[in-house]
Amino acid sequence: MRNFDPTPLFRATVGFDRMADLLDRVLTTEVNQPTYPPYNIEKTDENAYRISIAVAGFSAEELHVEVKENALFVSARKAEDEDAGRTFLHRGIATRAFERRFHLADHVRVTGATHADGMLHIELAREVPEALKPRRIEIARADAPKAVEGVSRDAA
Repeated sequence: MRNFDPTPLFRATVGFDRMADLLDRVLTTEVNQPTYPPYNIEKTDENAYRISIAVAGFSAEELHVEVKENALFVSARKAEDEDAGRTFLHRGIATRAFERRFHLADHVRVTGATHADGMLHIELAREVPEALKPRRIEIARADAPKAVEGVSRDAA
């Protein structure tokens, strides 16, 4: 059930459609979120992140990492015939197929992925374009004469 109505925000903002969609998606998701496989999201630097997913039992060739439209998709599928002819007395290592989806913010891109010791590590970096970075604006004095481009003050 939704306890928060974002309608007043929509009346006072322009260009925040993606934020509204994300907020709506978070508020309407089901309580029964998939918990397999377990994962961590950590901030490794001011503009760097790492997603670590426990993928015990999967090889690097069985894992797929893909980025589409500000979303990161991680999936895995075991070969069907791999367990044929094997009899398990206890099977505690889950190797069922999965797909995880992570929504990425603007200017966040995947820089690499590594598979080691049953963990898949996906490195991400936030790269803010120069046009969006803060810049200092020089304030001119009102009583200072304006310089004409191409003409020096000594020549005038």
